[in-house]
Amino acid sequence: MVEAERAPGVKPTVSSLPPFTLRQLEYLVAAADMGTIIKAAERMHVSPSTMSDAITQLERLVHTRLCIRRKAQGLTLTSTGEQVVADARALLRGAHELYASLVSSTDELSGPVSIGCFPTLAPTVLPPLLTAFADSHPRLDVEVIEASQDRLADLLASGRVDVAFVYDVQLPSRVRRQRLFTLAPHVLLPAGHRLAAEPHVRLEDLADEDFIMLDSPPSSTHALSIFDARGVTPRIRHRTGNPDVVRTLVGRGLGYGMLVQRHMDPGAVRGFPLVMKDIEPAVPPLSIDVVWPAEYEPTPRTQAVIAFAQGVEWPRVDHEGAQ
Repeated sequence: MVEAERAPGVKPTVSSLPPFTLRQLEYLVAAADMGTIIKAAERMHVSPSTMSDAITQLERLVHTRLCIRRKAQGLTLTSTGEQVVADARALLRGAHELYASLVSSTDELSGPVSIGCFPTLAPTVLPPLLTAFADSHPRLDVEVIEASQDRLADLLASGRVDVAFVYDVQLPSRVRRQRLFTLAPHVLLPAGHRLAAEPHVRLEDLADEDFIMLDSPPSSTHALSIFDARGVTPRIRHRTGNPDVVRTLVGRGLGYGMLVQRHMDPGAVRGFPLVMKDIEPAVPPLSIDVVWPAEYEPTPRTQAVIAFAQGVEWPRVDHEGAQ
């Protein structure tokens, strides 16, 4: 932990407390998360001047510059500030746990829980979390953050996110995981495509056609590895981070696509019907996991999210019935 300097001549005692407050630390962490004082103040429902003054006072108390604030470029942590923020997260997490344990009844959870989710999994994962799970734990303050896989790994490591729903691809080593379900990649074709009536599709048969690529790691790197294993170089016409854009462009006949997450109604995308086809030879399925940091034991709130996720009957879309 980073300790505040004491005034010369003052002997530390067992009962001595640091001069800064949890609120000041909370404001610093919020500013680090949001990148600007203004956005952090909006999140914390305080004025920007209140937050800025609190961070300035914290810097004075610890006699160290913790961040660099520029109006046009936002807020950047110093090296000391990064360490303070990391330590502050752990301290704030402990304070939240202490408060939750004091105010919670023996059979009801309360307090904050932050859930991360890879964007393409959000349509599947978020509805049950924000309905059935939230209804079962009305005193929990559930926050959902959608982010890329790399960003989610950083948020888990920093403690900003308690638990995350991700693909089991390129995950950091310092996480624990529980498999929820698996999905195999499939090819998307416009309904009038020459291969639309075939039971399966070979990537080799699409090599000369335009490819609409979901460019959102790890989806993009995984798709390219599938092509590479077949000795096929896709002719990429367009890249997008939005799977709905892939579906729309494919439906309009601009190329074919490859996705893992199956749309609940693939037969009609804004009036342009699609078909989903399994890849031949079969591609190994991807695991969809719930993960949490390995550095510390999950809180009861995090355990509740994990247990709920394990008990959900996650939806499957039968592509044969959706032609």
